[in-house]
Amino acid sequence: MTLENRVVVISGATGGLGQVVAKSMAAQGAKLVLLGRTPERLATLTTELGLLEDYTLNHAIDLTNPEAAKSAADAALQKFGKIDILLQLVGGWTGGQSVVDADPNNVAKMLQQHAMTSFHLAKAFVPHLVKNGWGRIVAVSSPFAAAPRAKGAPYAMGKAAQEALLLTLAQELKGTGVTANILLVKTID
Repeated sequence: MTLENRVVVISGATGGLGQVVAKSMAAQGAKLVLLGRTPERLATLTTELGLLEDYTLNHAIDLTNPEAAKSAADAALQKFGKIDILLQLVGGWTGGQSVVDADPNNVAKMLQQHAMTSFHLAKAFVPHLVKNGWGRIVAVSSPFAAAPRAKGAPYAMGKAAQEALLLTLAQELKGTGVTANILLVKTID
């Protein structure tokens, strides 16, 4: 599969994995919609990678806000006219306490960061992928969701919820030409 002129949305674009993926996608000719929280970091990424303005859209966004995800989809469509691939690379870990000692705010944070950002992205972008009759959705997760370790409940809960969402979405998208997949990684180097 060639990525020439495919429109690839990368959430978490300014993170370590996001930067590597953005570079790889750009080198393969993709048009990039880079989503991150900080406009300055997005601009730095675009400059460092030498991305052309015609092939790039930076969109500073808080993906915990459903309206922000819709705004990003609208901006991508306005600039490129379509969306082909959605890569959910938003990451982060919170844990370090037993379940009985865990702060409920940390659980809520991990559910927001992993499950709800994926949910908001799906609601905003999936209809456009289905309309195209072709699309790919990939979220990065961890074996930690299915095999949690002690003192990691908030993270495991967030990732398990994200995986349940993507697996459900995969079932709902059968026959549309759009796939939803989870890429499990132990470590991102």
